[in-house]
Amino acid sequence: MYIRNGFENIMDKKKYKDLRENYLHSERRFLEGPRSRKRELLFLIKVLREFVRGFRKLHFIGPCVTVFGSARFKEDHPFYIKAMEVGKALSHLGFTVLTGGGPGIMEAANRGAFEAGGRSVGCNIVLPHEQKENPYVQKSVGFRYFFVRKTLLVKYSYAFVCMPGGMGTMDEMFEALTLIQTGKIKHFPVVLFGKEYWEKLIELMDKMVDVGTISEPDLKLLLVTDSVEEMVKHIRKNAIEEFGLKKGKRIKPLKFLGELINFKKPLW
Repeated sequence: MYIRNGFENIMDKKKYKDLRENYLHSERRFLEGPRSRKRELLFLIKVLREFVRGFRKLHFIGPCVTVFGSARFKEDHPFYIKAMEVGKALSHLGFTVLTGGGPGIMEAANRGAFEAGGRSVGCNIVLPHEQKENPYVQKSVGFRYFFVRKTLLVKYSYAFVCMPGGMGTMDEMFEALTLIQTGKIKHFPVVLFGKEYWEKLIELMDKMVDVGTISEPDLKLLLVTDSVEEMVKHIRKNAIEEFGLKKGKRIKPLKFLGELINFKKPLW
């Protein structure tokens, strides 16, 4: 019996590992090229379910500011400390702080909002190394598909703050800038935080203007700063005042649809 149970435990672990691999790499298999019509239809249904789950969880969180940044900074790093200040300041403006829900800069921004008594929300992604949501998220939704997650991080936001980060941060930042530049979303303010960190990127973008791959007005989409106060003024002017945001106005949830709000503070 002991041997049999041990064998069954091994099989259970193997089955779990296989199921996890299948779950994690579903998006990769989709991007490999055409598959059978049945597989493509099943994938479409999974994507639809993920969007619906995201809509239901995020529909009532109020106007957000999304904070992008690296997951690798520890809590004693200056960028982590500054991201906490950013989250706190955005919370005091009345925004829900929305992040990717993971560690590093994301945790710091959520923590700043949480400790300031504001609203802190995370959109986490399921990755092979099992990125876990940080403990300062009040409401969270997990995603298996990057493109669904990125869409919802943009959908509910009136501004974007890009703290120092790597490829993922660059991807998210340039997607927001492209959507604004092409008119797919409104001219929401985008803040790059950390002048020295982003210095070479700004030089590259200036060169793009010189050679004509982007237009000079495109650079006006960005505010590059080291000042939380300057960020606050910029977002207040170009988001709150520009789009007429007012506290007290919100969509009311319907109980018979199971729509609940977990925040104790009133929403916008």
